[in-house]
Amino acid sequence: MASPQTLVLCLLVLAVTEACGQEAVIPGCHLHPFNVTVRSDRQGTCQGSHMAQACVGHCESSAFPSRYSVLVASGYRHNITSVSQCCTISGLKKVRVQLQCVGSRREELEIFTARACQCDMCRLSRY
Repeated sequence: MASPQTLVLCLLVLAVTEACGQEAVIPGCHLHPFNVTVRSDRQGTCQGSHMAQACVGHCESSAFPSRYSVLVASGYRHNITSVSQCCTISGLKKVRVQLQCVGSRREELEIFTARACQCDMCRLSRY
């Protein structure tokens, strides 16, 4: 039977190997690349692909009992106060995507991609 040190070492090697096979989980809010296919129209007459950037990650949130002044002002209906932030795009940049069209014709199209991310107020839609 293997010693406890050998078992711990094997588990550590297994955990590191598993992590190498997957994308490392990064805490916070950060840029994340993804491939996007761009088409000039619904028929896909011209199309191309580009590596764009998105913002992904985790931001802080908390919930706590409301202060007495909040309780009174809300008629005792707002008994829990929550504060949260969402991972959002704080800066955009335009990039040009080369589109290959039917035949040998080429077109160029500009799209937006994230340039910077930050934890900020949560909104349904900003763009």
